[in-house]
Amino acid sequence: MEFSLKPELSDLNNELADVKQAVADAIAYSTKLGASAVECALTRSRGISVETRLGEVDTVEFNQDGALGITLYQGQQKGSASTTDLSPAAIRASVEKAFDIARYTSPDPFAGLAPAELMAQQPADLELCSPGEQSADYALERALQCERHALAQDKRIVNSDGASYSSHVGYRVYGNSHGFLEGYLQSRHAMSCSLIAKQGDAMQRDYAYTVARRTDELWTPEQVAELAVQETVARLGARKVATAKVPVLFRADVANSLFGHFVGAISGGNLYRKSSFLLDKLGQQVLPEWLTIVERPHLRGALASSPFDHEGLATQDRTIVDNGVLQTYLLTSYAARKMKMTPTGHAGGIHTWELNQQDQDLAQLCRTMGTGLLVTELMGQGVNLVNGDYSRGAAGFWVENGEIQYPVEEITIAGNLADMLRAIVAIGNDIDVRHGVRTGSVLIEEMRVAGH
Repeated sequence: MEFSLKPELSDLNNELADVKQAVADAIAYSTKLGASAVECALTRSRGISVETRLGEVDTVEFNQDGALGITLYQGQQKGSASTTDLSPAAIRASVEKAFDIARYTSPDPFAGLAPAELMAQQPADLELCSPGEQSADYALERALQCERHALAQDKRIVNSDGASYSSHVGYRVYGNSHGFLEGYLQSRHAMSCSLIAKQGDAMQRDYAYTVARRTDELWTPEQVAELAVQETVARLGARKVATAKVPVLFRADVANSLFGHFVGAISGGNLYRKSSFLLDKLGQQVLPEWLTIVERPHLRGALASSPFDHEGLATQDRTIVDNGVLQTYLLTSYAARKMKMTPTGHAGGIHTWELNQQDQDLAQLCRTMGTGLLVTELMGQGVNLVNGDYSRGAAGFWVENGEIQYPVEEITIAGNLADMLRAIVAIGNDIDVRHGVRTGSVLIEEMRVAGH
């Protein structure tokens, strides 16, 4: 791909057609060598990332990367290889290496392609690509404008960890020996700002960011700056709280992590290894009776939308949880064969989950909670998916009588994920669309908060 400061969709589509031919050639050569089955994926991305700090240019990086990966099978023996060089000679060499590797691997009765009958048929254009300006001047001005505005808002903002702007476009192509060969364009643009505030001898750091497929859906530099200032200044004067069991409200921008653990717990890899606290819970209640989760893979322009998964399986609207009852696991073809089930089109991850919510904003949820902890930041990796034990460092705000009283830090929140998920009291209407799980703030009935 040649680098353009403003990629055109027509040029990208032409590149996509060329790349499809490279994938088709790799599949054809694999079959010619005697592979019983073959699949090939190619992803490429190009764009600009810039960072500024205190009005100065910190980094400017143009990047162009990607690779073709080939996996072929000789019966149940599997070999894989990859190359960043898409010349015919390099592709043939990669195929030959994969073929050679397959000769030495042990047969795996569960290895192979996803079922042919489940491949996507004529996948729709989900409008996942909207190229943006990729010149250094444009990107730097956005970052500098954001940081300048932030530093001028409040005298307590005494330093900056910098602002950033990035814009990338690319495509993904997948083909296999079932005759499937499809691809789609995609884009991603983002801007962020990280600040440091000081009050007396105490200092606090926080940030804000925006991300979208389209540049016109990003927040303005001023909006990012003002939110970063608001978040950072609000943390000044933070203190610890006494250890207690209280309700905990996860703000929307961190609440998605709760459902991230849920995704892991119902994913095939953890289930067939028997390393999930939701093992054998299909058809059972795992969330409150009022809570339903639906997957919407075909929302146009959404960050987690996809017409097909990484194995070429068609994505489709799917009810994950219905009135609290788990309706499906998330299975690749390999996990499905292990579990004697049908793959669900989740190779590569989930595709935009929507949760039903109450018509309450964050302030109203605080009033519903009464007295407890509002969590705005989580730290550490203290989550055990095998038994559901949950313990993470946290920061946020102490709430009494439904009103925020003061910021808190250096605390730990603990519980068990199975209990926490069933104890969700409410989900707010402050939906955060920057993640694959579109959720508002989540109020949990009770957790252990450890302070001093």
